[in-house]
Amino acid sequence: MVVHPTAENLDLSLAALFVGWAMTDEVQQRLAADGFGELRFNDGLVIQHVLAAPLSITMLAERMNVSQQAASKTVVDLERRGLLTRQPSPDDARAKLLHLTGYGKAAVDAARRHREALDTELAAEFGADRVTETRALLAQLLSRFNAADSIRRRTVRPPT
Repeated sequence: MVVHPTAENLDLSLAALFVGWAMTDEVQQRLAADGFGELRFNDGLVIQHVLAAPLSITMLAERMNVSQQAASKTVVDLERRGLLTRQPSPDDARAKLLHLTGYGKAAVDAARRHREALDTELAAEFGADRVTETRALLAQLLSRFNAADSIRRRTVRPPT
């Protein structure tokens, strides 16, 4: 069966999800064109915590609600790809803290630039007021479904 997406036949939840995926894919393509082709969407689930402040793998695991082994495996991959580095903690010589590398910071900056550019393009195409109203409605929906706090605390995770 072929579905022709229209305002009348799309669930709001699915439309928001699919638009989010499409916009994320567009940003990923632009990042790849900038030389960040190895970045994955899920990298942001870790980077959001390290971006807020350097932290240990134990703290990362707690914030992400995963095992220390799972967090460590992910960190090793991000280190291998040059996005993260471990540095001694200034407070505890035995502990290592995760930091974004210069390359990791450049990737974050590039992603922010591309998301901002995409917002600007959408405003030019559909009107700044409509884009602002859509963003406001989505923010209200996040609050309605008790998801705004996870954004504030940087604990956003895909649904289980």
